[in-house]
Amino acid sequence: MTVIRLTRMGRKKQPFYRIAVTDSRKRRDGGWIELIGHYNPMNEEKTLVVDNERLDYWLGVGAQMSSRVKKITGR
Repeated sequence: MTVIRLTRMGRKKQPFYRIAVTDSRKRRDGGWIELIGHYNPMNEEKTLVVDNERLDYWLGVGAQMSSRVKKITGR
């Protein structure tokens, strides 16, 4: 199954996340199919950038969003 989830980047105690489309059997930071955005919770305004066209495409083809991605995107 294809999943849209966060992959952790950044340094220790300074997380930065990429929103990635990946196979559900892969590890959290394992290989991904496509990167469709990023999320930085360390800024005061918590920066979120998502390519909505690609997000809609992947949801249309049957990809599932993780609970955290649903929460931060508001879908």
